[in-house]
Amino acid sequence: MSAVTYAELCYGVERHHPAREQAAAALRGLVEDIPALPFDEAAGASCGALRAAVRGRWRDVLDRLIAAHAVSRDLILVTNNEAVFRDYPGVSLENRAAPSS
Repeated sequence: MSAVTYAELCYGVERHHPAREQAAAALRGLVEDIPALPFDEAAGASCGALRAAVRGRWRDVLDRLIAAHAVSRDLILVTNNEAVFRDYPGVSLENRAAPSS
């Protein structure tokens, strides 16, 4: 997973104060299966290109970083919120929560 996604998940752990330890344990388990990939120079370059491509549109900066990270590593971005990422050029999407056709 993107280090940016990991950061968002860490924020979610901190927000769930009453169940923080349970959420933290679940996140640790997830990272064992899907390690966080560092956001590197290639991801930064990809972010610049995506940002220029969607100029004039408001986008969440973290979503843009996640999309750029996926593009820079030629990975499929798995999300159940395809609309957020659909218009970014070069982003391959997969929605595992969508009903099978």
